[in-house]
Amino acid sequence: MKLILGNKNYSSWSLRGWLAMKQSGLPFEEIMVPLYGDDWDQRKKEHDEIAPSSGKVPVLWDGDAVVWDSVAILEYLADKVGRDRFWPKADDARAMARSMVAEMHSSYQALRSECPMNIRRRVEGVTISEATRADIVRILTLWAEARARFGRGGPFLFGTFGAADIIYAPVVSRFISYGIAVPGFALAYMEAVWEHEWLQAWIAAAEAEDWTIEQFEAEPARR
Repeated sequence: MKLILGNKNYSSWSLRGWLAMKQSGLPFEEIMVPLYGDDWDQRKKEHDEIAPSSGKVPVLWDGDAVVWDSVAILEYLADKVGRDRFWPKADDARAMARSMVAEMHSSYQALRSECPMNIRRRVEGVTISEATRADIVRILTLWAEARARFGRGGPFLFGTFGAADIIYAPVVSRFISYGIAVPGFALAYMEAVWEHEWLQAWIAAAEAEDWTIEQFEAEPARR
């Protein structure tokens, strides 16, 4: 298997695809494609391995099979190794986990726009819009419900590490980077995710990168 990734410091969807691969336990090769460089438009046209996704990452190649979009990659891997590796077994827990993953995949545009993932960044006193504040409140509400109803088996949203944690991991990064104040239960959850050995490996690789994407380095508004 080959997984095509963007810059680890900035690419939230690449992080999700990579965590899904790690969760599957299957061996894979990483291929890095630096995003948004001066030659990015040309690279997208010439790079056959990302062509099926219209130049977006991540992309998973498994022989002749190609899967793009991080949730599609997660589901493809779950089919290969067993869905219980990714999703809760109980119907009510699995229903909520699936809904949370779908909502993260399609929502929270304000948070994505105002607080782009930048693992190396630490900013205090950021001004956020009401739309971003609403996104944050919604996410924290979902985290609280998942932890209260289904989190007794461990420190993650549904107890053990799974699909929901994979999809919300970049949100943890954003909250840390931009100093988003969260209640104690959320802080404990974020620490569990951030200290996970796979996240630590990704963070180390992101910090070692020498690429800078200026559009994600602009100084945010401060309070």
